[in-house]
Amino acid sequence: MNQRYIYTLILMLLLGLVLVGGQKSDESEPKAIETATSVSTDVPPTPVATPTSMPTPTSTPTPTSTPTPTARAQDEVQAQVVQSETQRETVPTVQAAELAELTYRNSMFALDLYQELRGKEGNLFYSPYSISLALAMTYAGARGDTEQQMAETLHFTLSQERLHAAFNALDLALTAQAGQDFQLNIANSLWGQSDYVFLDEFLDTLAQNYGAGLSLLDFINEPEMSRQTINQWVSQQTEEKIKDLIPAGGITPATRLVLANAIYFDARWAQPFDRGHTHDGAFYTLDGGEATVPMMSMYKPPTLAYAQGQGYQAIELPYEGGQAAMLIIVPDQGQFEAFEAGLDAEQLKSIVETLQIQQIKLTMPKFSYASNVSLAPTLSAMGMPDAFSTGADFSGMTGDHSLFISNIFHKAFVAVGEIETEAAAATGIILERVSGVTYILDLELIVDRPFIFMIRDVKSGLLLFVGRVVNPR
Repeated sequence: MNQRYIYTLILMLLLGLVLVGGQKSDESEPKAIETATSVSTDVPPTPVATPTSMPTPTSTPTPTSTPTPTARAQDEVQAQVVQSETQRETVPTVQAAELAELTYRNSMFALDLYQELRGKEGNLFYSPYSISLALAMTYAGARGDTEQQMAETLHFTLSQERLHAAFNALDLALTAQAGQDFQLNIANSLWGQSDYVFLDEFLDTLAQNYGAGLSLLDFINEPEMSRQTINQWVSQQTEEKIKDLIPAGGITPATRLVLANAIYFDARWAQPFDRGHTHDGAFYTLDGGEATVPMMSMYKPPTLAYAQGQGYQAIELPYEGGQAAMLIIVPDQGQFEAFEAGLDAEQLKSIVETLQIQQIKLTMPKFSYASNVSLAPTLSAMGMPDAFSTGADFSGMTGDHSLFISNIFHKAFVAVGEIETEAAAATGIILERVSGVTYILDLELIVDRPFIFMIRDVKSGLLLFVGRVVNPR
């Protein structure tokens, strides 16, 4: 597989774009872990995934550290963090082929999801990587038909063990690149009912591969304050760009576990636009109308990766340091709906592989917007309905069939300007207790019509965020 394409997919997945029920047990307190930063990619080949057998339940450990308070809003409750004996694996042994498989399959899921979400009106923005990470943590506890449906929908082809190790290696590699050139924060967390039993094996898997510590809350007696506590954590991890991820009523007394992911990205363009050249210009909308929006321009033609194919033009704008880039795909006038209807991982691969360095004048809109979606109906329709039903099998979490996903909330934000791009996203999965439920001369691209864009990791190809702009206003 083309290495440039693999690297492209990783950043695109990253930028882009809940479980229910359980049986109570006395004085059970799960575990949390610490984070880390480096990764090795030398490892033996990996088998194809098959549903795993049900583990033997173990008693939940008692806390080995004193309770740690989380940051608190005015009505926020204090969360107790329990320390696990299992630390995060900071040098996971993962083969390069496994990372390539994970990133390409994540691209397939990212664009499958795009096809489901594109029916929404207006602009769209989401982080397929954030969604995949949160669902991978949930998948660690899935068994039987629930596990099989999730694997097929999410395109998880590696075995459970190798999948989580690959996610760990990818996460550590991505965050290790961040530094002076750009900022990239990725954080995972677990929030569980304080008197509820979870399997050691499940908690250790998330501790070892996702750095996800378990914070104990009282959903039964303080559902609203618990919601505010989780939302505050998300806000802090995203530089306050994602607020109120879980809406009012999203946490109920039946909630037993919340798995959350947050991602924040901030990077300066390698070749910034000249603010003095920004001017009002026309942007032609899908309904045939015209909107006046601020248009940024590069009048001194820079050298950028550019491609032109049947029905589209594409350009890639690198960020400082070269590790990340934004890929913009502009369908021909009148062809947007037809183009996006056919967009999949193979077409994306073809577009990326045909990009060539050219000198090109570029004009594109300055824009900023937020997007949110409840993913439960969408993912159920995509092929994993069991996870959202009372017949769900998340026995890998608790040893029984007492949990199912009640909802999945996702929010994302993007701001693209002359100097930099800022993007953030968060995903919350709610689990509840079952209660019975060569230079071409004079090239120019004017992005004055709806377009699709992706922020991606150049080295791995991971899609960090995926979006479309049908009206920049």
